[in-house]
Order: sequence, then structure tokens, then C-alpha cells
Amino acid sequence: MERILVVGVTGAGTSTLARTLSGRLELPCHEMDALYFTGPDRAVNDSFAEDVSRLTAGPRWIVDSLGYPEVRELLWDRADTVIWLDYPRRVIMPRVLRRSFRRTVTRELLFGGNRETWRGWLSREHPAWWAWSQHGARRREVERRARDPRFAPLRTLRFGHPDEAAAWLATL
Repeated sequence: MERILVVGVTGAGTSTLARTLSGRLELPCHEMDALYFTGPDRAVNDSFAEDVSRLTAGPRWIVDSLGYPEVRELLWDRADTVIWLDYPRRVIMPRVLRRSFRRTVTRELLFGGNRETWRGWLSREHPAWWAWSQHGARRREVERRARDPRFAPLRTLRFGHPDEAAAWLATL
């Protein structure tokens, strides 16, 4: 486990697990949203694909994402391990709702200087809406990739509940 993707739908805890693994395994951790969004109003990084390519050309790293479409193949081709937080909606939704509520109330600064707002809750791009609407599609995408012969060399760890991921983490 030297080049790790931590994948799952918004709210599963991919960033948290990636940071924890980073500390335990002494691997550099890269947050995909922070690489993608570089400014207020969710301005997109013009050199995103090049930045991800450069970061993942190294021998050791962790990325907390399935990957945006423009870098997804690159990430999956270069990874040696996929950790899949395959949690049901009943686990995901309370997490993402609590996190978004906290971020909105506290005006927490996010990637690129962005913040969650009350108005943002009405947008289909809001994390809560995104987690709900993308849950099935994201699950099918990861499952398809896990079965794809191109990615057979990848070690895939699939956890269906946070307790399973925590038990595994305790063994490291």
C-alpha cells in the first residue's frame, strides 16, 4: 500500500480516512477538492490534470477521491490500493447533513476560500443533495471498476460500515 485511493460518496469520510492513513503510513495525502477548486465561487484549477499527474507520478501517495472525470483513469491506473467506503445512505446522510449544517453555521473556510451557505442548501450541487443523488451511481461506478480486468492488480478493500473501516484501521 503505497499509492492509495480512498473512495466513496460525499459524506462517507474519505478525507478523514485518507488523513488518518497518511499519518499512520507516512504517505503524503492529497485532497482532490482542494486541488480542483482554487478560488472563491468554486473557481476551477486550470492546471488540475497536470497537478494530479505530477503528484501521482511519485511512488507514495493517498488521494481521497474516486477522481474527477478528467483524472479518474490516471488515478486508477497509478494506484496500487483502493479503499472503498461503501456505506448505505442511512449512514451517509446524517453525516453529510451534520457536517454541512456545522460548516454553514460556523462559516468554516473550505477549499479555495469557499464556504457553505444557507442559499447553497437549495442547489443541486450542495453536498447533501449531491450525496443523495450520486449514491447509487457512485456505488455502481466503483463496483464496475473493481470488476474491470484492467484494475485486477489493485488491492481493493471494501467496507460496508464505519465499524468495519475502524476495525481495519486498528490493525495498522
